[in-house]
Amino acid sequence: MRERKEIIDFGLTFPDVYVDTPFHDDNWVLLRYRKNKKAFAWTYERNGYIWVNVKVDSEWRDFWRRTYPSVLPGYHQNKEHWNSIILDGTVPDREIRRMIAESYDLIAGK
Repeated sequence: MRERKEIIDFGLTFPDVYVDTPFHDDNWVLLRYRKNKKAFAWTYERNGYIWVNVKVDSEWRDFWRRTYPSVLPGYHQNKEHWNSIILDGTVPDREIRRMIAESYDLIAGK
């Protein structure tokens, strides 16, 4: 996954999800859960790459950051609860999908 469209398309496969641009800035495109309006994936372009911020369980936060240099503490978000994934091709697609799915689960509730 290297394109914003891939992230958006995957995120829209989850129930009750919609796309939002709340900042009136086309660079920031969020995926939100309709029932509580919480965002679970924030996409934006930065330093020549598309990035995606995902909510992360504290048990997994540091694992992802240690495993992939392109997973960093959440840009412009609480570093304890969010990770940023740089879509530079170094994180396998299945792992990006897994992180997005886990983010969705965290904001949608069990």
